[in-house]
Amino acid sequence: MPDTINHTRTDTDVYPAGMRIGHVHLKVADIERGLRFWRDAIGLEVQARIGDQAVFLSVDGYHHHIALNTWDSKGGEPPARGTTGLFHVALVYPDRPALARALKRLMAHGIALDGASDHGVSEALYLHDPDGNGVELYRDRAPSDWPRNTSGKIEMYTRRLDVQKLLEDA
Repeated sequence: MPDTINHTRTDTDVYPAGMRIGHVHLKVADIERGLRFWRDAIGLEVQARIGDQAVFLSVDGYHHHIALNTWDSKGGEPPARGTTGLFHVALVYPDRPALARALKRLMAHGIALDGASDHGVSEALYLHDPDGNGVELYRDRAPSDWPRNTSGKIEMYTRRLDVQKLLEDA
C-alpha cells in the first residue's frame, strides 16, 4: 500500500514570489554525443564548457537551462528500466508552429519519437536522449482552451497527437 502524506498548507509553506524552476544537470557518458543531441538536434546553444567534463546549454543566452556532465558518468550506461531517476525534462515551445519545426529538426537528425500526445492543456512529443534521459517537447494551449469539468477544475487527458497534422503547421 503506498504511503500517504496528509498535509495542510499554511502561509509559511507558500513559496516566495518570483521563485521558479532553474536548470537541469544531466549525467552523460560522452559530452560530444550529448552535444549532437542537445545542441544539434534540439537546438540549444552552448554557453560555456569545461573541457570534456561539462557543457552548459540554453536558449536566448541564459547561462544554462540544461547542463551535461561526465563527473560521475563518463563512459557509463543508462539506468536500467525499473530504477528510479529522472522521468523526463520538458522544454516548452511558444506555439504550435515552433513545436512543429522542432519535430522537423528531430526528423532531419534521425531522432525517433517514443510517443506524441494531446493532453488537452498541451501537445507533447516524447523521446530519449542518447543517455536514456526522457525528454518532452511541448507547447501549452491557452488556459481559456483547457478542458474543465463543471466545477471549473482542469481535466487533462491523454490522446494520440496527430503528428502529420502538426507537421503541416511547421
